[in-house]
Order: sequence, then C-alpha cells, then structure tokens
Amino acid sequence: MTGDLSRALAGALFDRIREGTLVVHEDGARRTWGQGPPTAHVSVHSPLAWRRLLRTSLGMADAYADGLWDSPDLVSVIRLAARNATVTDRWRARMLPVSRPLQVARALARPSTRSRRRTDIAAHYDLGHELFSRMLDPTLTYSCAVFEHPRMSLEQAQRAKLELVCDRLELSAGDRVLEIGTGWGAFALHAASTRGCHVTTTTISADQHAYVQRLVREAGLSDRVRVLFSDYRDLRGRYDKLVSIEMIEAVGWRHTGSFLGSCSRLLQDDGAMLLQAITIDDRAYEVEKASRSFIKERIFPGGSLPSLRSLTADLAGHTDMQLALLHDLTAHYVRTLRAWRERFDRHEPELASLGYDERFRRLWRLYLAYCEAGFAERRICDVQLLAVKPRCRLRSLARGGDPMVAPRRASADEPVAGERGERLA
Repeated sequence: MTGDLSRALAGALFDRIREGTLVVHEDGARRTWGQGPPTAHVSVHSPLAWRRLLRTSLGMADAYADGLWDSPDLVSVIRLAARNATVTDRWRARMLPVSRPLQVARALARPSTRSRRRTDIAAHYDLGHELFSRMLDPTLTYSCAVFEHPRMSLEQAQRAKLELVCDRLELSAGDRVLEIGTGWGAFALHAASTRGCHVTTTTISADQHAYVQRLVREAGLSDRVRVLFSDYRDLRGRYDKLVSIEMIEAVGWRHTGSFLGSCSRLLQDDGAMLLQAITIDDRAYEVEKASRSFIKERIFPGGSLPSLRSLTADLAGHTDMQLALLHDLTAHYVRTLRAWRERFDRHEPELASLGYDERFRRLWRLYLAYCEAGFAERRICDVQLLAVKPRCRLRSLARGGDPMVAPRRASADEPVAGERGERLA
C-alpha cells in the first residue's frame, strides 16, 4: 500500500472524529480534523507512518518506537483516540465471527505452559532493577497507588494502598497469608512488619525472587516471610487470607477461571481473598481478549485483561467464594501512571547511559502514556475485589457497608482523595 493511499484511508478514518481535535503536521503542512477539546498534535516524520498507523495499536506503537511520528503530548493523542473509538469498536464487533476462530487458534498455538509463563514474565519483569528503581517509588510497588489526599507523594500513596489491602483483609498476627505475585516484595514486607502475620509469597520472575529474598533477610523477617519461586498451579497448603495485586492480567483469558479456582482451593473455609485487577470494559472484552495489541505484543507478552463481568462469572463458576466488596481505584491510577511517566522522563538520560536504547525508551514512554490515557477515559479500570469463603466472618461484613460511589469518568487533572467502595454483602 502506498503512502498516499494509506494517508487517504487514515484521513477517512479521522473524518469520523466526533469529539476533540486532531492536528497533523507533515512536510510543513498542517491538517485538522474534528473540533473542540481535547486537542492532540501529531508530527509525521515519514510516509511509512501512515501504513503502520492503519495496523491497529501494534502498528501505531511500532511506528512511534521507530521515530516515524511524534507528539508533544502522547496522553492527549491516546485520550482523543479513546473518545472516538466507538466506530472501530462497532466494526470489530461485527468482525467477531471471523476473528474468534483466529483468536482460539492463536491461543492454542501458544499454550500457557509453566516454561512459557516464566519466559513471558521475564520479558517484562526481568528488564533490570536499574529501570524499575528509576520509574517506581522507593518501595518498588508496581501497581495502582491510593492517593488519600492531593498532596500525597507517590511513596505515601503506595503505602496507603498496602494499608488498605491489610485493612480489607483485617490481617493480624495469627494469620497465614498467601500472596500470588510477589513483585518486589512491598506487600509481603509491609504485612509482616506492620501486622505480624506470616506471609508466603510466590513469583516466577527470577530477578524478583532473588531481590525479595535479600530484602527479607536484610529486614530480619525470615521467620515471617517465605519467598517461593513457584507457579500458582503448583502451590499447596491452606491459608487464612490470600492477596493477588495486579497479577491476574498475566494469567490469560483461557485460565482466569482455573486461577480463581486455585485461589479458592488454597484458602481455609473461613478465608478471604483480596484481588486487585486491571479490567477492560465488558463491551470490549470479547474483541480484545486475544487480539494482537501493542501492550500484549510489546510490553506484557501472554497477558490479557479480564472484564468485571468475566471475573465475577469465573468467581461464581469455579469457586465457592462470594464477592463481598468492589472498590474502584481507577481515578487513582491516572495519577500513579503520571508519576511513573514523570520519573521515567526525568531519568531518561541515565537510562540511556545504562544501555536502554532509544527504541526501548520510546516504547516504554508510549506504554506509560497509553495506560494513563486508558484509565483517564475508563477504557480500562482498576478494581479491588474482596471475595470470601462460605464461613468467612470478617468484622467489616457484620458492620455493614461503605457508601457506594458509582463509577465515573476520571479526569486526568482532578485531585483524587478519599474514594471508597461498594459493599455487596
């Protein structure tokens, strides 16, 4: 396909912009589509960009990584696209009878074996401590923070999130806690040191396993924290409480039910689970779950976002647990990602000197902006689900619920503080 034809096809797509303004700069010329806020500016540096831009998010990302286009504000570009995605959503939904067999075939060709999962996890989480230590806060917490007031630092907000998880589960010194998805140890060390509970945490990232083992020894918590290098499917025993913070996205859409079934099996009959998950809109789940998107191909290989409907259906179909609490954290993720992106940009020269090349840095800058925009426009959400076994008797369930806060579109510019959840039990 020639550059002129690709440009014309992209222009026809841009003609459908109904909300916001897109301004494209190319070869000294400027062309505008749409009207009103938000406004996004894009500079096209090569005709090759047009061909790639027509290949969904993967082509768009590769074109940006290769320097074929730029923008002074990547978040505004993705937010504009998200607000006008209904046209492509409808087209993809109509194509579902054709694409579904391809989705299934692609999934069958890439079975989620233990070695495959370790390879996929390593492709993201074993990129080096040098990268994550410069992007994240000092606790190295790689999940949504909770900003209880507007002036909170990122580190304070991450510790507030850890406190929230401990409070939801009412952790105490007598509890045996299982965490699936160790990360860099923030939850395990926090729960053990502040609540006195015994935490078994598991990861399949070699780098994270070695790092957290060292942290536990240095903190003097070896008697209360056990760090495993084990797939969740190989775990044995029974625990009082279970925590999994933004790990389920790596499980894959075909295995969400069996993952939740494993969680239920590992809990005592009076146990409870706190699951924090990034979810996709229910209406987009079927077309997105096995698509070859930018995030799944270039950032989180093998990953797939569940929808809230799919999670609750799998919870009912594969476990004996009930959903007791749903807490929407989405607005907090906008600010979390903005903080990560600002830290990443601030340390970019240092990252370059450490061997992270320009293509990698551009790809990750786009990844952070892409996710920030997705949460700001609620194309994706972040939720905490408290699921309880039949004999669970958490005190909070007997006291009654928090006031409900209905989900709403988050503004990337508004302060986030004090949001609560919806009590279901």
